[in-house]
Amino acid sequence: MTPSAEALLACIHEALPPQRQSQRDLPRLADRLRALIAADDLPDRLDAWRALTGWLSGGALWNDVYIDSADVHGSATQRFAVLMDVLAAHPHLADAVRQALYAILNETDGANLFGEVGIPSDRGFLSEFGDRLTSKLIPSPRDDHDLGHLMSRSYQRDKDLTLIRGLQPSTFQRAVEVFFPPGEPVMNDALARSMADGFRLLLARVQGQGLSLKLRARSQTGPVARSPFKCLANSGENLLCAWEQGRLAGQLLEAWEADLAACREEMHLISTRLESEGISVDIVYGLDVLDRCLTRMETIVGVMSAEPGTPGPVLLLLQQLAHAAHESTSLRHLVRSNLQRLQRRIVDRAGKTGEHYIAETPQDYRHIWIAAAGGGLMTVATAAIKMAIAGAGLAMFLEGLGSGLNYAVSFLFLQAFGLILATKQPAMTAAAFAAIIRDRKGNERLDVIVDYAASICHSQLAATIANVAVVATGAYAFDAAWHWMTGHAFLTTAEATYVFKALSPVDSGTVFYAALTGCILYLAALIGGWVDNWAVYHRLPQAIAEHRLGNRFGQMRMIRLAGIVSRNMSGWATNISLGLMLGMTPILGKFFGLPLDVRHVTLNSGILSLATSSLELPWIGTGLLSLALLGVAVMFVLNLGVSFALSLMTAVRAYDLPRNDLRELRRRLWLRLRTHPLDFIRPPRRVAA
Repeated sequence: MTPSAEALLACIHEALPPQRQSQRDLPRLADRLRALIAADDLPDRLDAWRALTGWLSGGALWNDVYIDSADVHGSATQRFAVLMDVLAAHPHLADAVRQALYAILNETDGANLFGEVGIPSDRGFLSEFGDRLTSKLIPSPRDDHDLGHLMSRSYQRDKDLTLIRGLQPSTFQRAVEVFFPPGEPVMNDALARSMADGFRLLLARVQGQGLSLKLRARSQTGPVARSPFKCLANSGENLLCAWEQGRLAGQLLEAWEADLAACREEMHLISTRLESEGISVDIVYGLDVLDRCLTRMETIVGVMSAEPGTPGPVLLLLQQLAHAAHESTSLRHLVRSNLQRLQRRIVDRAGKTGEHYIAETPQDYRHIWIAAAGGGLMTVATAAIKMAIAGAGLAMFLEGLGSGLNYAVSFLFLQAFGLILATKQPAMTAAAFAAIIRDRKGNERLDVIVDYAASICHSQLAATIANVAVVATGAYAFDAAWHWMTGHAFLTTAEATYVFKALSPVDSGTVFYAALTGCILYLAALIGGWVDNWAVYHRLPQAIAEHRLGNRFGQMRMIRLAGIVSRNMSGWATNISLGLMLGMTPILGKFFGLPLDVRHVTLNSGILSLATSSLELPWIGTGLLSLALLGVAVMFVLNLGVSFALSLMTAVRAYDLPRNDLRELRRRLWLRLRTHPLDFIRPPRRVAA
């Protein structure tokens, strides 16, 4: 006969000392215990069990969803201690709860709990991402006969892990004694069978993933029979059979551990080759699957080899399963764990490029001024062609494509002649900045980083001033030459008036458009790094060097072409993508009816100069010129600031920089800015070593 909630509440009060009987959430505990004991079928038992674990973690179950309860007192471990005290004081109640738990284990399959929960599927990163996204948008049906499904439903929120995180082996031992007493081996046998089945599933996953073509192509050469992943499957099966028969020997355990170490060494070799030969998300995903399987099996073997009654290994396995179940539905965790290496590769490539944009010596500083002046002169022609395309009355797509190609060709010329465009610096220098953080350790690196930050600031300031000054002067000279040849200004009065109004930060969307341009600059740097990684991964330079065209044009010419492609692929991809995005963004905005446009400080400085030289002198005093100049200043801050911030954030995530170091770095930068502000403006003084 099922006891009433009042009787259970009386049992709870009887088992607790007087100072703990006043907890207002004890009636909820009585209700959940009664629901678990009185459940007649598996769905009701599972719901009652989830409600009980929800009470332990400090939540209330409502409509199959846990909600935080404002009337809950004490920590999760304190509520767990209350439950254990009650069950220990009333053996008949503990027996009823144990029978309900055994009924759950007897009616469910636990193989997926140990062998599938938290282990990504074999279909690849995109399929796993799609499955997780779909599960968040569309409700998934219940699978009450799968114990792994129960685990995933029980640990959806971060707060659900509160209890499992706080449990200690000594505290967990009480639950083992209550729910799995030595006198009732049937409870242990049910979990042992599930754990053995899950272990075999993991062995199959490791062998299949480790022997896949994408990993074998980047591992040590040799026959498949001697692959560590194949050997691990054999030694793991031998170990499992011996454990099931109760004769686990140290020799079998040593053989398993040796094969496990060989698998991890093989994975390290593949990972090292990826860093030098290019990153593939699918391969990183496969390595992540292998790592999770090996870690899970290592923990299960720890449970197998532990002395009977030792709670530590069992608790460790339970904690791993709970955290894996929590992460198995997280899109953020999937993306971050699998794209981090690709981000690192992109940052490394951008960092190498960014070193050329930073002046650490007076010679470097003079070079930046000269290269930026040349970039400004090149931008004059780019701005003039841009205004000619805009005034040609072309169809929207042709206008956007023409503007994009104009920008792209201009940026490619800048790259070919070694010239500098200031707004392209931040995405590169932020990556180089993070590389310094990565390569140096301890407090000394913070001082080096602060010096480096000062170098970045005065380098970018010099490049921007040179760009803007030369492009403005060049635009005036171009308009004067155009007026001398044609008898009229390059822009009409209507076109010039439109330019002034479009650049105003008050009367237009210049602020938003300038920030959007900073995002585009950042995306272009990412695309450049990604294309460079793609070329290295697919061995594009080698394919060019070995192409059959070498029979006609000469093998040495193809080898030189391969070298040119290898050195310039990242820059080409960055410049072409940046040009097309700058040209097509306004057109896409018009097509979709969205407020999309670009405001590039160097290009718009040239356009503003063309517009100013096209108007009469008295008109300039109307105030529109001041607003347009203010708009250019806003572009300077947002173009550089947004792209630098996004690039630095990507670099920091790629290398998992500690938050304490970042806080200390911000403090030191602010101190340096207050005490020595000229270091961020004036040129460097030390000479090259």
